[in-house]
Amino acid sequence: MTRGIGIIGTGMIAHIYAENLRRIPDATLVAVADQDAARAQAFAETWGTRAVSLDALLQDPAIEAVLNLTVPQAHAAVSRQIVQAGKHVYAEKPLAVDLTSAQVLLEEAAQRQVRVGSAPDTFLGAGLQTCRKVLDDGWIGTPLAGTAFMLRHGPDDWHPHAEFFYEPGGGPLFDVGPYYLTALVFLLGPIRRVLGAARVSAPTRIIGAGPRAGERIAVHTPTHVAAHLEFASGALVTLVTSFDVWASDTPWMEIYGTEGTLAVPDPNTFGGPVRVRRARQERWATLPLVHGWEDNCRGLGLADLLAAATQGRPHRADGALAYHVLEAMVGILRSSETGQWHTLESQVDRPAPLGVGPTWGDLT
Repeated sequence: MTRGIGIIGTGMIAHIYAENLRRIPDATLVAVADQDAARAQAFAETWGTRAVSLDALLQDPAIEAVLNLTVPQAHAAVSRQIVQAGKHVYAEKPLAVDLTSAQVLLEEAAQRQVRVGSAPDTFLGAGLQTCRKVLDDGWIGTPLAGTAFMLRHGPDDWHPHAEFFYEPGGGPLFDVGPYYLTALVFLLGPIRRVLGAARVSAPTRIIGAGPRAGERIAVHTPTHVAAHLEFASGALVTLVTSFDVWASDTPWMEIYGTEGTLAVPDPNTFGGPVRVRRARQERWATLPLVHGWEDNCRGLGLADLLAAATQGRPHRADGALAYHVLEAMVGILRSSETGQWHTLESQVDRPAPLGVGPTWGDLT
């Protein structure tokens, strides 16, 4: 059975998705659309597909699911159009830039009986799946606390069209924070409440690459965000995300348990290393990974969505998980403004781990 896929938004990230679509058995890239027709046509020629209008893509009966790779501010509106067309949608992160539009999207998808998936899907990769097994098997005892750091100088250094990173729905928290928060929910379970502090460190940034190099762009969202996360399990995690840091030696993420420490790899990747140092041991141990998915496997979430739709089971990178992460991010920024803890209304279960050794066509 051929499973037709469409892509809306043919920017830089779309190429790795198109490449990985070829790894999903029976999946075929039927058509692409972009508000920049020339860019869509160039992308279509590169990947051997058709460039069409948005309406034509949504009306194409050969398309079962659509990848929404538009800018964050457009995610919710475009995803709703996809849902209204009766197709499954898998969107880049974040699910939306506000809670109301995300709620409307999920409610409409439920009414129309189509699925909503959302990046990130890096937690399906070898690194974080191995970390989950370490925790589930009790290697570090009961998780008590953790730290997570995303410290860099921002995409204006390398992205030729960096404006959207500095609009509401961008910044380090909304751009990279979903990788960290999704990984933490996968590892530790749902978040109960959050406390945040945030700042805009400079009113403008300078594009550093491409034909617009040297152009100043305005900053309309915090560029340094620090947060405390309290999980339903009782674990306490400190999260810092920043576009204001030139260099850092902090770890990506660590989980501290009653019987040891787990060093988690970069949650914006699919691989390792995964390291453990158990109580009273003198050295860290680097563990073998339980899956082979160590390369850039963006699109695994879509593969799982398609498999789950056939098998009649929940998919892992689903709308409820993405909404919970979105509420945590919105809550962190609200807390920064109010000085109060924000208690989350949404609650989710930890996504089920993958079995050891699945393939792109054998996800259960």
